[in-house]
This record gives sequence, structure tokens and C-alpha cells, in this order.
Amino acid sequence: MTRFSHFVAIDWSGAVGPRHKAIAMAIADAKGGAPVLVKREKGWSRQEVLALLRDDLPPATLVGLDLGISLPFVDCGSFFPGWHESPSDARSLWQMIERICLDDPHLAASSFVDHPDASAYFRRHGGREGARFGGGRGRFRVTEIEQAKLGCKPYSNFNLVGAAQVGKSSLTGMRMLHALRGHLPVWPIDPLPAKGSVIVEIYTSLAAITAGRTASRAKMRTFEELNAALINLGSPPIAAKGAIDDHASDALVTSAWLRTVADNPALWAPAAMTAQVAQTEGWTFGVA
Repeated sequence: MTRFSHFVAIDWSGAVGPRHKAIAMAIADAKGGAPVLVKREKGWSRQEVLALLRDDLPPATLVGLDLGISLPFVDCGSFFPGWHESPSDARSLWQMIERICLDDPHLAASSFVDHPDASAYFRRHGGREGARFGGGRGRFRVTEIEQAKLGCKPYSNFNLVGAAQVGKSSLTGMRMLHALRGHLPVWPIDPLPAKGSVIVEIYTSLAAITAGRTASRAKMRTFEELNAALINLGSPPIAAKGAIDDHASDALVTSAWLRTVADNPALWAPAAMTAQVAQTEGWTFGVA
């Protein structure tokens, strides 16, 4: 019997603006049934997601956030090698981002990526590649290297260019995680508590692969495709047909996937996740 009562998956967005159609949230009940989309008529704001996670979660909920909870550290022994202000761990990184972006509205992180020192480590739009970006596909966390071994196609969180980039989502997400300090633990930066709710990082493509899709076909844009994936995960299908946007389908299939895999002890103790990795880079739940 799982210790969690509910499983929430959130497809996040790092886009500029107060509300985002790209933010999608779904919840699956541990007792069974099809996952349910949690909707906002005009789209979610990041502050609304923050408020729900802080104040309105069902007890003992496993929350999956589709974003990187930290930046690469282990490869260079530093988030920002050569910068004397580089933080020593993930929580200090979140605090730094919050301090620099304090005046950015809607939990945005524009001030950080445009910061005269921090910008040197990012690849930004307009061909602006920082001198310390590292070239090629950029730097990767240990968990992202392990993701690739599972058939996923991770992007560096220092890359802010391209439709598949997750850097902006990750940086705005880190502001939210900083705001949740003292309210919700974030695994593995915090240890898994014996009871209560916890946040984990997710990669929705990993859920889709487990549900029978491939990395190149991870996006599901019809209820027929989504329901086939849900059935493969042992979940009842959703009573709907026709088109669905891929943000919603990502959240729905991943909430059902969390319900399926949450009790697998191997996923809470990945072999490559050392204590240093856990405290600096974090980890993606489901990558063992």
C-alpha cells in the first residue's frame, strides 16, 4: 500500500507573462480511477501554482515538477566555475536566483540570465552564447547523463534556446522552490520524509516511454493516444475523444505514472546519486 494519497504532475513554463496555457496540472488518486486535469479558465499563473502547493495540497501528496531543480555542478565542481559568488549547494543557488530576480514579476528569472556575471554561463537567444557556456550541447547534470541512457533526450539547463529547452522553466521553478522552503520538502535535496507531501523533479518523456511511447513520440495530442498510454500504466482511460494539447497529456500520463512507480524503492536510491549530487544537482525521479 502506497504511503501517498495523491499524485500530482505539473508541466511547468518559464515563459514571460502573468498566465500560461503551457502550465498544466493533473492529479491521480491512490485509490484508483483515471487522472484528472486541474484547470484554470485563463491558464495558471506561477503564483497560483505556488499557492496551491503551499496551502491547498491533499495530505501525503507526491508532486512531480517537470523542470530542472538545479544546475550542473559535479562536472566542474561548481555551478559557475570562475565566479567567486558561485553557490555551494542547490538551496543556496535558489536563494541567489531569488535575490537577483526579486523585482522580476510573475516569478520570472530574466534578471538572472541577463546578469553581467551569470549571463556568461548561458546560451541565450540572438546567438548570444556566453563565454563560459562550454560549447556544444552545454553542461549536464549527472541525472541528465543517466536520463540519456534510458532513451531520453535531455537538454542542458544552461541552454535557453529552442522549443525543447528547459532552462527558463528550471530557473523560474527554482524561485518557486525557494518560496516553498519550510512548507514542502524537495527530494533529494531534502530526505524523503516518513509521512506527508514531497516534491520531486520529473521528466514527462520518461513517463511516456514507460507507458509504451518512444522518446521521439513522447508527445500525445489525442485522447486516443493518451488513453492507450494510460492503459499501459494500469490506469483507467479518460472518457473523452479527439484532440488534447500535449501539456495536458504530459501532466495526465505523468500523474498516472507516478502512482504506478512511487513505491519502487530503487527509484528513491539511484546508484549514481551520491550525497554530493543530491545536495548540489538534485535528481530526476524515475532515473535509477
